[in-house]
Amino acid sequence: MSAIVPSLIPVLVLIVLGWILRRADFLPEDAWRGMEKLTYLVLFPALLLRTLGNQSLAGVPWPAMLLVVVGTLMLAASVLVSWHRIRPSVSGPTFTSIFQGGVRFNTYIALAVAQAFFGPNGLAYAAVAAGFMIVLINLLCISAFSIWGAAGYSGSAAFVREVFGNPLILSCVLGWFLSLSGIGLPGVSEDILEILGRAALPLGLLAVGAALKPESVRGHLQAIVTASVIQFVLKPLTVIGLVSTLGLSGVSAGVLILLFITPTAPSAYILARQLGGDVETMSSIITFQTLLAFLLMPSLAFFMLS
Repeated sequence: MSAIVPSLIPVLVLIVLGWILRRADFLPEDAWRGMEKLTYLVLFPALLLRTLGNQSLAGVPWPAMLLVVVGTLMLAASVLVSWHRIRPSVSGPTFTSIFQGGVRFNTYIALAVAQAFFGPNGLAYAAVAAGFMIVLINLLCISAFSIWGAAGYSGSAAFVREVFGNPLILSCVLGWFLSLSGIGLPGVSEDILEILGRAALPLGLLAVGAALKPESVRGHLQAIVTASVIQFVLKPLTVIGLVSTLGLSGVSAGVLILLFITPTAPSAYILARQLGGDVETMSSIITFQTLLAFLLMPSLAFFMLS
């Protein structure tokens, strides 16, 4: 507990600052949207590309980490889909928001806390796990929209376009290629990406705070509870079981636990807007989980990392 709380304080301060600045109209509305877009399309892909492309996987138990990621996410997705088929009490678009709320993770918070908790080594390990998660999560969520979304989004061409046009997926794949091929980051590209990547986490956390809408939580209780039970109960328990079964320990186990006790991602709201989801429900889930996470994460981390 004593280690996780100081790690969370800077993250919480930046999120709260973003919320205050947004409510004080410190920047025009378009500026916040531009910050969100810049972080999602440029800064965060730069951080992932530099971290993955410049990292040797020697000594990193990535096969076991991959198994934990796939096992946890597939179980969460399967439970959500089964729940919806057994009790189809919400519309398809609303279910896509519940699905994202139970499957996605807040990468900005996860990497910031992993770096604060375990240092540069923690950020490197977390980037490896996050790369696996980003690719699989986007495949799962885009599939959910193709089935239950309201935008008429269907067809293999549209699916492929969304997957391979995703900047986070592209940066992960390119980073893995540069790392595994031994090419690494050529020339001054590492310095350029490092400068861009430094801005990703602080601006991303400010954007998370700016997007919070506590007043929108009312009226979406069922969706919030369903998504949050998956996010903060099922996934952490699954991770503990898989980490123990596969014999992972140290930094690799720690970063996996941290990644799976974070709230859902603000980018889920963007995807809901683009692909026919329920944006109001999505906003409520993001807001509630982000606020709840700062009550739950210290306790979960204390019991799961001790």
